[in-house]
Amino acid sequence: MHVRGNKDPNQTMRRPMTAAQQIGWWTKDEPLKTKEPWTQEKRHVHAQSEMTKFVDDMSHQACIWALGISQNAVNETEYIKITHDYTLAAAKSIANVNPTMRFIFISGMGADSTEQSRFLFGRIKGKTENDLVKESGLKEIYTVRPAGIIFTEQPSNKPWYERAFTPALRVFKVIKPAWVITAIGLSRTILYLAKNGHHATLFENQDLRNIISENHLLE
Repeated sequence: MHVRGNKDPNQTMRRPMTAAQQIGWWTKDEPLKTKEPWTQEKRHVHAQSEMTKFVDDMSHQACIWALGISQNAVNETEYIKITHDYTLAAAKSIANVNPTMRFIFISGMGADSTEQSRFLFGRIKGKTENDLVKESGLKEIYTVRPAGIIFTEQPSNKPWYERAFTPALRVFKVIKPAWVITAIGLSRTILYLAKNGHHATLFENQDLRNIISENHLLE
């Protein structure tokens, strides 16, 4: 939740996700030219949040970041905040403590690295992929772009048009396997990357299927 601070009309305060993240937000278009006192203000951190505990416990080897939402479920501002801003904030917080942690970002087929896609999904996913590499401070980032996912059990929270498309995905698995992947196969591929790393950093759907076959992962 964003609330206005009372020290400056252009200050936006928010509860940080971790104790390492104490950030003020500047809402004007022009850059902040002077060091305003509020930029140094201590934030009230939810010290027992799951994200704080995750970052504090550096026995973790990898972070699998699968937070996301359909672009049809929220407005553009919310979609950018959830897809891009939260991802970058988490990655930077992790990098502050352990920059060598593997970060697996679950993107999607259609993400556009040029950030020029006609679709909001493609532009923002592509921008998030780029900014993770350029700005996060993490040394080992893997981007996964699954296509059509065949679930063992259809999630009940999926909209009707996505549920209706499931039979078509099973047909594509036979006639165009590069366009689909099972949820089990995707999960095991992601866990493989988290455990072993890889010489590549970007994985389209066919690349994920290749990892499954090359490493004899069960689907």
